[in-house]
Amino acid sequence: MEKAEKLHNLRHSLAHLLAAAVMELYPDTKRTIGPAIDNGFYFDFEFSQPISDTDLPKIEKTMRKILPTWSNFERSELTGDEAKKEYPGNPYKHELIDEFTKDGQKVTFYKSGKYSDLCKGGHVEDMKEVSADCFKLDRVAGAYWRGDEKNKMLTRIYGLAFETKEELDAYLKQREEAEKRDHKKLGKELGLLMSHETAPGMPYWLPKGLILYKELENYWRKRHAELGYLEIASPLVNKSELWKISGHWDHYKDDMFIADMGENEVYGIKPMNCPNAMIVFKSMQISYKDLPLRLSDTDRLHRYERSGTLNGLLRCRSFQQDDSHNYISEDMIESEYKEIMEICKEFYGIFNLEYKFRLGTRPKEYLGDIETWDKAEKALHNVLEQSNKEYSVAEGDGAFYGPKIDIVMKDAIGRDWQMGTIQLDFQQPRRFELEYIDKDGKRKTPVVIHRVIYGSLERFIGILIEHYIGAFPLWLAPVQVKIIPVRTNHNDYAKKVFEMLKEKNIRVELDDMDANLGSKVRDAKTNKIPYWIVIGDKEIEADKITLESRDQGQLGQISTEELVEKLSGEIKNKK
Repeated sequence: MEKAEKLHNLRHSLAHLLAAAVMELYPDTKRTIGPAIDNGFYFDFEFSQPISDTDLPKIEKTMRKILPTWSNFERSELTGDEAKKEYPGNPYKHELIDEFTKDGQKVTFYKSGKYSDLCKGGHVEDMKEVSADCFKLDRVAGAYWRGDEKNKMLTRIYGLAFETKEELDAYLKQREEAEKRDHKKLGKELGLLMSHETAPGMPYWLPKGLILYKELENYWRKRHAELGYLEIASPLVNKSELWKISGHWDHYKDDMFIADMGENEVYGIKPMNCPNAMIVFKSMQISYKDLPLRLSDTDRLHRYERSGTLNGLLRCRSFQQDDSHNYISEDMIESEYKEIMEICKEFYGIFNLEYKFRLGTRPKEYLGDIETWDKAEKALHNVLEQSNKEYSVAEGDGAFYGPKIDIVMKDAIGRDWQMGTIQLDFQQPRRFELEYIDKDGKRKTPVVIHRVIYGSLERFIGILIEHYIGAFPLWLAPVQVKIIPVRTNHNDYAKKVFEMLKEKNIRVELDDMDANLGSKVRDAKTNKIPYWIVIGDKEIEADKITLESRDQGQLGQISTEELVEKLSGEIKNKK
């Protein structure tokens, strides 16, 4: 049996154990369903009296008391009528039984110890091998029966379960670390962003957050200009005809925001930039000498992510990508991919982010012919083999127009995130009838590489907030330096230093409030500002400042010239 299947069976068995404990403590409770899930299990109940998280230790204790009395799970079959007698007055189980026996078939029950329940199976072979400390009840939540808000609200009890206590403890530690790093919490505390119910999944960027956003965007823009990329911008709303030519209307329409304007005019708010980039290419007179032609853009995109999947910056409905569409000839595929991979190395290396690649192959629904797909997949296999970078293969996970290499990033606590992607497309250039003049004077169709490195800037920033726990490196920090005069009679000197730093384009704040020094320093630390400057009598007498570092502690007195040189050097080198 595979390890994943064994773990699933353990978690499902413990869901039975949870239900047994609940029925022993609260005999008039109505049971419903209890599946295994990632990291554990849950069971939904209708209690006659509300319970809360404070009741979980009692239920967990009862689970451990029952566990030694269980061994294997005994299977039996009952008719629909027989099965319903096991659940007098329980409409939830009756509904399931009616559903499972509608064609006259019997239903299966599984019993261990004194507890029996309607179940399709998937349990451990012997509960005596289950450790009493490999599980923990986690929390109580509300859940509609069968996920339908028109149905009754039930009480869901979540549990955590792993094969060993060590794995459970490691998960709890990881989750504690994740909660400490939660970008939604830190984003609010640090004044970076906010959300509002009138625009779900569409973050508001506050002044400090927008500085961070623009610094990433500006670095991307400057570096790509140096690499020969040409930036464009295109309409955010396009007639449906554009999306039909590209293939998105058939393959992606359900994930788009659609605007029906009447008079037979239907528009789509763009979820990606590629069709517009095709239009731009087609408007130009291109020869083989112009290739590779790299058209980049950071236009805002909108995708109709379902409300249940939204997750702060990590999954939004409104976002920007550091996009580019690189038009090449077929013989340029491998060399262009290698250059893009070097960009990945540079951009992720700045932040010390680990990443690997994942190849996505032809999906079930795809455009074009299999021969072209095979050729494209072979080219990407070659690129990955030569990259000397770890990679995996996700069968059927390619885009509908071509195979892709995804950039899978590992965050500070070991979780994997799909960030950028490098997609190879033979199909859209054909559908848009794109052409360039080759060296033999003949018209040929280019190949296009769709690529993003950051991916969604929103997601990338969410990851960075959690990676740094909000303590950004100097070049990214919304406030780079805070000036703290000890008393109000030191304010004039502090203002001179403040103005001097502003002139040098260093993001600086002056805290000239009449408050004690300790509270001002605590505020700088709470806001995770990289440096703060203390100015008192000694500093004014010496015509210097005292510099303190968030990461290195007190650095002592230095001149303002030394300060500017130090800060400017760190910003330039992106330390």
